[in-house]
Amino acid sequence: MPTQIKTHRGSGPDDNAPHILVVDDDSRIRDLLARYLHDHGFRVTTADDAQSARATMRSLAFDLLILDVMMPKESGIEFARTLRDDSQVPILMLTARAEPDQRIEGLETGVDDYLAKPFDPRELLLRVGNVLKRGNAAPATGEIRMGDFIFHISRGELQRAGETIRLTERERELLRYFAQRPGTPVSRHELAKDADSGGERAVDVQINRLRRKIENDPANPVYLQTVRGKGYILYSE
Repeated sequence: MPTQIKTHRGSGPDDNAPHILVVDDDSRIRDLLARYLHDHGFRVTTADDAQSARATMRSLAFDLLILDVMMPKESGIEFARTLRDDSQVPILMLTARAEPDQRIEGLETGVDDYLAKPFDPRELLLRVGNVLKRGNAAPATGEIRMGDFIFHISRGELQRAGETIRLTERERELLRYFAQRPGTPVSRHELAKDADSGGERAVDVQINRLRRKIENDPANPVYLQTVRGKGYILYSE
């Protein structure tokens, strides 16, 4: 059976509206999501598997991917993992399984948020809006230095010796969050609330991933340190 790609147009969203790619092998869910998002002002393109999604992403730019976990041939998590090799497009993962271990696995690949099936369409709309706002939030200006590393806050760019280090959207968001309050402890609860995806355990995973990118020795962090009983603190120079 050939893969399917469909773009939903017509009256409603204008050409500047956020463009969402919905990837799900269930045609009923795919079409329901597309109609609902389209009716709420989004441009929507759909694909029925990772292969067709990857093909359409070569010619179209998207502001957000809504990606089902359980797909044949290539799972949503496998697809997200390969996407993160060269793309930072925000990803909202849909799953019929809401176990913490699966959410953690997705977050480790760079997924921005999770929504378990069945879900209220209004919650989907809120989560889509939150992910898009996090990506477009007005950042602080300037830069912070952590040894050999420089984080350009306005650009959301991390560099070392002039070389840009790839960040996921969540890692960029965390650095901006800490950069606005350097030297101030931030609780795991506050970071989990800000992420709205996976709870405090997920925050620990995200912090560990970030340490691997800004610390020379992630096991003994100098800049992004744990504050016992309080959370985390970023020290800059």
